[in-house]
Amino acid sequence: MSKISPSAFEERRSSGEDYYVLDIRPSESYRRGHIEGSHNVPVYDDLRRGDEAELRRSLAEVPDDGTVVTVCKAGIVARKATSVLEEEGYDAVTLAGGMRGWNGYQSGSIGHRLQSAIGRLLP
Repeated sequence: MSKISPSAFEERRSSGEDYYVLDIRPSESYRRGHIEGSHNVPVYDDLRRGDEAELRRSLAEVPDDGTVVTVCKAGIVARKATSVLEEEGYDAVTLAGGMRGWNGYQSGSIGHRLQSAIGRLLP
């Protein structure tokens, strides 16, 4: 299963690569803030419980002709969504750090910079 860092995601998006951003957080969290152009399928709680049924039912809405980037709060539950998508034949990656990572990247926070540096050092 693949993941993409917020900086790599932004760089590739800026260069014109097309991504379908699937935000699996609850609707209220999505309304409070999300990545521009993302699509909300609020299956976070279901996936945390191990229930993939609602996500699988929602896949008809997700295009299968490009890369799908899954997003959750911190990137952990989104890995499960990425796994389901891959099982169904999608090219899917998880946004590393989820919305926390994205927001940290966007604001240039010290925590994000430290985490990025550590991530480059570890295999």
